Amino acid sequence: MTPLRRENARDHKRYLWILSTVAPGCALLPSQLVHLTGLALFWWIGPILVFVIIPVLDIAVGCDGISPRDEDYEALSNDRYYRWCTFLFLPMQLVGLAIAGYMWSGSELTLVDKLGLTITLGIVSGIGINAAHELGHRVENSERWLAKIALAQSGYGHFFVEHNRGHHVRVATPEDPASARFGEPLWAFIPRSAVGGFRSALALERERLSRKGKRWFSRDNQLLQAWSLSVVVFGAMILAFGPVVIPYLALQAVIGIGLLETVNYLEHYGLLRARRDDGRYERCAPRHSWNSDRLVTNVFLLHLQRHSDHHANPGRRYQTLRSSDEAPQLPFGYATMVLLAAVPPLWRAVMDPRLLAHYSGDTTLVNRKPRRSRTGSPGESGDILV
Repeated sequence: MTPLRRENARDHKRYLWILSTVAPGCALLPSQLVHLTGLALFWWIGPILVFVIIPVLDIAVGCDGISPRDEDYEALSNDRYYRWCTFLFLPMQLVGLAIAGYMWSGSELTLVDKLGLTITLGIVSGIGINAAHELGHRVENSERWLAKIALAQSGYGHFFVEHNRGHHVRVATPEDPASARFGEPLWAFIPRSAVGGFRSALALERERLSRKGKRWFSRDNQLLQAWSLSVVVFGAMILAFGPVVIPYLALQAVIGIGLLETVNYLEHYGLLRARRDDGRYERCAPRHSWNSDRLVTNVFLLHLQRHSDHHANPGRRYQTLRSSDEAPQLPFGYATMVLLAAVPPLWRAVMDPRLLAHYSGDTTLVNRKPRRSRTGSPGESGDILV
């Protein structure tokens, strides 16, 4: 058997992963597609792809629950082909942003066309946070810096700190801003998660620097590193194309952040880690994340939907993540679930019965808003076991 066939045996999706670059391709292609076809609809290619085409393909193609074999783990982890699938995202993302800046600053597009292009860039920005998520979990310093670059377009550099050192510790507890509570609508969750995550990142980085004897204004400050990259990217865009691009840059960043927080919302909605006898939370297990094995979205988002294995093993690269029978399952892929989440009554009609079934109807086991004491301060919370 040839080496090529051995690789195919290890990962039957091996050559599908390159399709993950379709997302940043949305930033590169609109102008060319409009020029070739004359259809202004292509300025809106981002939302059309993510919220129309992918949900339809998810249903048509179906699920893929095949997990990598344990004996293939090292070979898959060390295969640099998979890394290049993530590395390619960054140059495509940044070049696409530059093309958009040129189009925003010109007079050829109508305001509606520019809005479509901005929404497309915002979706690319949000999916860029997913690429940063994959890169930011790596131990290699070069990949961690690439994660910060991928976050620059959204201005959400603190995600690098909060996700790794905050969310992964507090996941599926009331103390985690990025874990949605039972009955909490998306539109209440987004500001709570965004503000809470920002505050948490500040506290976590301040504590880390203090332990190392470093000052806040230090080149070792990971928040300042990430935010500086955003200043460079946004500053370069403004210098190159003028202040006229500022509203579009701001809007695409807000859309990217909103998309990221919406995905946060659906990943752990209502799920709660139980307390042990000593008052601390149990270890994170597959049952504390919503999963989906919809093939198309999993390829598009680098196995993000195999979220349970990711939380159990954050060091695993996307190609080695396994499906889990223990994890509660979403009825559709993330692309479809994002649309459901935007309509709270529809979301609750679909998800609340699934959540309660997961806990055998016991509402005391779900993640609810913490009760407040008579003084108005939150009730006592237990330590988190990591």
